[in-house]
Amino acid sequence: MKTPQSFKKKLLASLIATSLVGLGTALPTSALAASADATLRGNTAPHTQVVIREIATGLTRKTESNGHGVYVLLGLPPGTYTVHAGSGPEQKVKLNVASTVTLNLQTASESKATELAAVKVTAQTINIQDMSTSQVGSNVSLHQIQNMPAASRNFLQFADTVPGMVFSRAANGDTELQAGGQADSAINVYIDGVSQKNMVLPGGMVGQNASQGNPFPQLAIGEYRVITNNQEAEYGMLSSAAIVASTKSGTNKFKGDAFYSFNSTGMRAATPAENAAGKKTPSTDKDFGFDFGGPIIKNKAHFYIAYEGKKFNTPTVVIPFAPQVYVNQLPASVLSQVGPANLPFLENNWFAKIDYEPTDRDRFVLETHIRNETSISGVGGINTASAGLNTINYQKTADLAWEHNGYDWFNRLEATWQDAAYQPTPIALGIGNAYTAAINTNYPLNPNQIILQTGNSPLAQQYKGQRGIGIFDHFTYDGLQWHGSHVIKAGFNLQRVTLTAQDAGDSNALLYYKVSPTTGTEGTPYQAQFGAPVPGLSPVSVSNNTLFDAFLQDTWTFNKHWTFNVGVRADYDRTPAYLNYVTPAPVIAALNTQAPGAATGITYAQQLAQGGININNYVSNGSNRSAKLHFSPRLGFAYDIDGNQKHVIFGGVGRTYNHNLYDLLQVEQTKYVLSQPTIYFGTASQPCLSGQTPCYAWNPSYLSIPALQALVAGSFAGKEVDMMPNNLKTPYSDQFSIGMRNQIGEWDTSVAVTRVLSYDGLTGFLGNRAPGGAFWVHEPWGGVGQPWTYPLPGFGNLILWGNSLRTSTTQLLLSAQKPYTEESGWGLTVAYTYTHARWNMDNQALNNNYSFDAEYPYQYPFIGEPVAKSRIVIAGTLKGPWDIAMGARLTLATPIPGVNLACYSDPNSPSGCIPVAATPQGSHFLVGGRIWGYRDFSVQFTKNFKLWGLNAYARADIINLLNWHNYSSYIENYGSNGVLNKYPVAYNPLGEISGYPRYVKLTVGVQF
Repeated sequence: MKTPQSFKKKLLASLIATSLVGLGTALPTSALAASADATLRGNTAPHTQVVIREIATGLTRKTESNGHGVYVLLGLPPGTYTVHAGSGPEQKVKLNVASTVTLNLQTASESKATELAAVKVTAQTINIQDMSTSQVGSNVSLHQIQNMPAASRNFLQFADTVPGMVFSRAANGDTELQAGGQADSAINVYIDGVSQKNMVLPGGMVGQNASQGNPFPQLAIGEYRVITNNQEAEYGMLSSAAIVASTKSGTNKFKGDAFYSFNSTGMRAATPAENAAGKKTPSTDKDFGFDFGGPIIKNKAHFYIAYEGKKFNTPTVVIPFAPQVYVNQLPASVLSQVGPANLPFLENNWFAKIDYEPTDRDRFVLETHIRNETSISGVGGINTASAGLNTINYQKTADLAWEHNGYDWFNRLEATWQDAAYQPTPIALGIGNAYTAAINTNYPLNPNQIILQTGNSPLAQQYKGQRGIGIFDHFTYDGLQWHGSHVIKAGFNLQRVTLTAQDAGDSNALLYYKVSPTTGTEGTPYQAQFGAPVPGLSPVSVSNNTLFDAFLQDTWTFNKHWTFNVGVRADYDRTPAYLNYVTPAPVIAALNTQAPGAATGITYAQQLAQGGININNYVSNGSNRSAKLHFSPRLGFAYDIDGNQKHVIFGGVGRTYNHNLYDLLQVEQTKYVLSQPTIYFGTASQPCLSGQTPCYAWNPSYLSIPALQALVAGSFAGKEVDMMPNNLKTPYSDQFSIGMRNQIGEWDTSVAVTRVLSYDGLTGFLGNRAPGGAFWVHEPWGGVGQPWTYPLPGFGNLILWGNSLRTSTTQLLLSAQKPYTEESGWGLTVAYTYTHARWNMDNQALNNNYSFDAEYPYQYPFIGEPVAKSRIVIAGTLKGPWDIAMGARLTLATPIPGVNLACYSDPNSPSGCIPVAATPQGSHFLVGGRIWGYRDFSVQFTKNFKLWGLNAYARADIINLLNWHNYSSYIENYGSNGVLNKYPVAYNPLGEISGYPRYVKLTVGVQF
C-alpha cells in the first residue's frame, strides 16, 4: 500500500521542479542533458516490495508494485545488480547505459509481500537487452572496449561496430566520428547525461575537432550506447547520432589499473610516401595512465580518479596537388619540403568523481574533467612543415548532481560548468608563399587550385572557445495507469554560454605565385592576402548565448505487445552577436555606390537585385533579427509479436534540430574588423586585369607585412564582406525508421531501414555580380568564370550566407551480436551498413560550408556524398588458452567518392565545369573484384599473469596486420572537350592514407 509519506515525496518533486523554474531565471547555465541511467520494469505480485542492490557499491533502491503487479525502478546507474520481489529468489541482472528493460519477478507465496527472508541468488547474470525501444542503435560494452584491438585510446573508435557509424583517422592523425552520411558536427555526445556539444567548431564533441588526441580518458568509460536514429525527446542539438556514455565509479573495494603503451618507427610499416622516399620519418607513440577508486564510506560514498597521457610523433606526407609537369617547375627550396613529415603531440587527460548516498533515496555525484593538448598540426597534403601550426586545445568541466528516488518517481537536478578553447598559431610568423597552377589548355586545372603552400595566411591564427555554467532538471514518473502503464519524462535545460571566436591575425601574410608547366614559377607574386585590422575595433567576436530547451515524453506500454513512445521537444537559441549586429555604415554606403561598369545611376545594390539578390534581406539594423523557438515531435512504436521480448518490430518518425556553429556566424563581424584583403600585382603572364582591384606594380618592399597594410590603410580595398541572412534558420533533420529485432538463442539480431532528410545547412556563396546582375562572366583569358573581378565597390568580395544545404540519406542497417559471457568464453559482433546519400554540394569534406561554384547554392545538383556505400565491421573476442584474451576486428568499406568541381568543358555549364562525385576503383578482398576502398584486419593478444601478488598483463595490438594501403588522396583527370572520362578519379598510390600502415603497439599494465 502507498503511504501518506509517498504522497509527500511526490509533492516534494513537484516543488523541486517548480522552484527550479524560478532559480533558472537567475542562474546562468551551460550544458544540455539526457539520461544515461537505466530503468528496470516488469511484473510481480500486486503490492509487493521490490528491492534492487548494486553489487559493487551497495547502492540500494526500493519500490512497490501497483495493484496490477507492475513495478518500475528508475534512475539506476549502469551496473550489475541483485533484485528480488518480496521474499522471492534474488536474480543477478546487468543493466546497460540508457536502457529500459523488462524482468518479471517471482515471489514466495508462503511469505508476506514485505517480508525480507533469506533468499537464494541465481548463479548466472542476466544481461537484458532493451528490445522494446523504438530507437535505432546498440550498446558498446566495457568488455568490447577492453578487448577489441585498438591503436589509440579514443573511446569513440568502438562506435563503428554499430551499423550507421563511421570512425576514421586521417593521415595527420586527426580522428572523426560521423553518422548517417552527415558531417561530424551533426552528432552529440553525452557523458553521464551531460552534453559535450561543441557549439563553436565541427567535431560534434568538444575536443574531437582537428585533434589527434582523445576527448575523454578511455579508462574512465564504463560503457556507452549509440543511438543512430529516432532519438527520444530528451536528446537534442543533433541531427544524426547520439552517443550516451556512462563513467566508472568507485566501489566498496579499492581497485586500480596502470598501463604503458609504446610504438616506435621500427614497429610500424612505411607509408606509401615513405616507400617512395626510401626512408621512414622517425615516429613514436606513447600512451600511459592509471585509474584508482574505492570507498570513502562503505555502501555510502566512493571516489574514482583516472588519468591518461599521450605523447607521440605522427608521420604524414606533404604532396603537391597537380600533375608532375607542374611539380617539376617548383623552386628547389620548395620541392625540398615535399615528402614525409611528422606531427608531435602531447596530451594530459584527467577525470575525477565522488558519489555519496546518504539514504536509499538520495545520491549526490561530483565530477570534473580536465584535458590539455599541445601539438604541431596543419602539416600534410599541400601544406609543408613551414606552414605548420602550434595548437593548444583544452577543456575543463565540473558537474554536481542530486538524484532523488520515490516509489514511483525519480528526479535529477544538476549544475554544470565548462571552459574549452582551441587555439592554433602559425609556427612561422611573417610572409609565406602559395603556388597555384597557371592556365594551360593541355592540363585543365582550376586556376585557383593551390599546388603547394609553404606559409600561412592570416586565417591560420585563431581562437575558438566556449565557457559557461548551467543547471538542468529531469523528472520521471511511472505511477500513471491508463490503458496500460506509462513512464512520463519531463525536463528542462537552461544554458548561458559565452562563445568566443577570433578568425584571423595580422602577423602572417601569403603571397601567391603562378606555376606554368612550360615556363616555370614566376619570380613575382600575382596576389597577396594579409590581415588588416580596423583601428579601434576588436578582432575577437564574443557572444553571451542563452539556450533553453524543455521536453515531455511518454513511454506507454499498452499491453505485452505494444509499446509507444510519444514526445515533443522545444529548443530556443539566442545568439546576441548575430541578433544585435549592425551592418557597418561603410558597407551600406558601398552597396549604394555606383556599380563599376554598369549604366549610370545603377548602384551595386540594384545590380545585385538584377541578379535576383535582395540585399535588404542581409542588412541588419540591430533589431530586425529574432531568435526562434523550435518544436520537435518524436513518435515511436515497438510491437512484440509474441509478447516475450524475442521478436519485436519497431519504427518511428521525428524531427531533430542541430545548431548553427558559431565558427560560421562570427565571420559577419570578424571579417570586417580584421579582414583579410586580397590585392593583386601585375606580372609578365598575368597583368592587372579589368576589374581585378586593387592592383599594383610589384615592389620588393611588399615582402613586409606593414608595407602591404600601408597599401590599404584608410580604405577597405580588397577586404572581404560577409553578410548573414536576417531570417537565419536552424539546421534540422526529419528521421524515419522501420525495423525488427530478434533474440535467437544467445544472438541478438537487428535489421532496420532509415531515411534522414536534412535541411537548412548554413553555406556561404559568392554575392559578387557583374553589370546586369550577371554571375557568369567572360574572363580576359578567354574562359567563363565567376565574377571575382566585380567585388563590392571599395571592398573585396561579397560573401552571402544562407540555409541552403540539404542532404538525403537512406541506410540499410544490419547487425548480429552474440554478447561475450564467461560461460561461453567468446563474443562476436557483425555490422553491415548500406548508404545511399546525396547532397547539393561539391566539397570533399562534409563540414566544408562554402558554395562558390554556382550562382546560388540551390542550383547545385544533388550528387553523391563522400561516404562509402557499403561498410562491414566484424569484431570478436575470445578467452583463449593459457589465460590469453584475444580480440580481432575486420573492417571493409567500398571506396569513398571523390567529390569536386569537374572542369572538362561541359557544354551544359556556363563555366564548362560541373559538380561530380566519382568513385575510384578499389582493391581486392576474397571475392567481388576491386570493390573495397578500405580494408583493415587487426588483432590483439593479452596475457594475464601474477606479478608480486598483483594481476599483471602484457598486450600486443597489431593494427592492419596485412598492411593494406587505404589511400585517401586522389588523382583527378575529368576529361576535356566536353567528354567526361570513364574513370575520372583514381587513388594516389603515393599519397596519404587513412587509418594506419601495419602498426604494432605493446602494452604492459597492472591491476590491483
